[in-house]
Amino acid sequence: MIAAAELRDRLAGLEPIGRGPDGTTRLAWTEELAAAEAWFAEQASAAGLAVERDPAGSLWAVPRVAGPWWATGSHLDTVRRGGRFDGALGVASGFAVAERAAAPVAVIAFADEEGARFNTPTFGSRALVGRLDVDDVLARTDDDGVVLADAMREAGADPAGLAGAPHRLDRLRGFLELHIDQTRDLAVAGAPAGAVRELASRMRLAVALHGRADHAGTTPRDERRDALAAAARLIVAADDLAGADRGFLVTAARILVSPNAFTTVPAEVRLWIDGRTPDDVRLRAWRTGLEERAAALAARAGVAIDVATASHAAGVAFDPGVLDALGGLPRLVCFAGHDAGIVAERRPAGMVLVRNPSGVSHAPEEEVSLEDAAAGANALLRALEALA
Repeated sequence: MIAAAELRDRLAGLEPIGRGPDGTTRLAWTEELAAAEAWFAEQASAAGLAVERDPAGSLWAVPRVAGPWWATGSHLDTVRRGGRFDGALGVASGFAVAERAAAPVAVIAFADEEGARFNTPTFGSRALVGRLDVDDVLARTDDDGVVLADAMREAGADPAGLAGAPHRLDRLRGFLELHIDQTRDLAVAGAPAGAVRELASRMRLAVALHGRADHAGTTPRDERRDALAAAARLIVAADDLAGADRGFLVTAARILVSPNAFTTVPAEVRLWIDGRTPDDVRLRAWRTGLEERAAALAARAGVAIDVATASHAAGVAFDPGVLDALGGLPRLVCFAGHDAGIVAERRPAGMVLVRNPSGVSHAPEEEVSLEDAAAGANALLRALEALA
């Protein structure tokens, strides 16, 4: 049996990496992530597994017998100023499972799951299943102007090989991921762990608004081309288009303003809006409606508005056989994006969530009981042994 103390010991070497007074930051292709990958290699060595890096930069700790194998794991990167369990708990639990499983099990740490640096969420898993626009992502830049291809190269991954990532899929029979619950659903249900039945559809829109800089104290309102005021109206429109449906989530996730000065009318805004719902048809209609609102707003405000889809993942139902193997765990719908959901497009996959009493995630206050995590890891172990 996997015990809470073992998970605590495994996480002890990873938790300090990237941790600061305001949370944990381990962005893709950085020194902090490289240090986390060194921890991964140590865990693999102790488990008798060999470490390989695939063309997308994901790390595989593989059995020393021929594949294909069932695998488990998650990711090591974080959002900016995030929590200490998101991703990390699934990788640490994966090594505990791999050490005990009666059949060979691989552990995977997918590259750049969060997409926090280059706006490339589920980078490694999308590359694996062949659903990554290689030319587009390699040309993306971070806030400092660093090109993703250069960042990969600096971190020891060859961007020229990225298109070949799907060749690794033949080594994978299926994938199960353990992850912290990012809602209070399990807490309300009074269960330490649950199985995800399906993932909701998700879309991230990138909006660029181009107005004109003017003096804030002398320019009449009807003569302004205020990009930030238009962005504010667009954010409200995005929320309004979701209506009263509690299961349709809309978030203005990030905004950049230029010149961002006290006495200047904002001229340029870059805005990212996130929409999520189990109904992919409705999500697409939401995007169409927002584009129509943007066109009307642009004409009225004298601000050019471009709405682009930065990422879109249709909802996915997890494999019935995997759900059966997870036994009597409560069934859940998950609104977050995860690597398991991407892998599920091409291989049997599933997810186990661990109770989160507060529901807080992507923040330093993120917390779970390691006793609950051990219960989830043991459910994962039993399922993988049954499936393998």
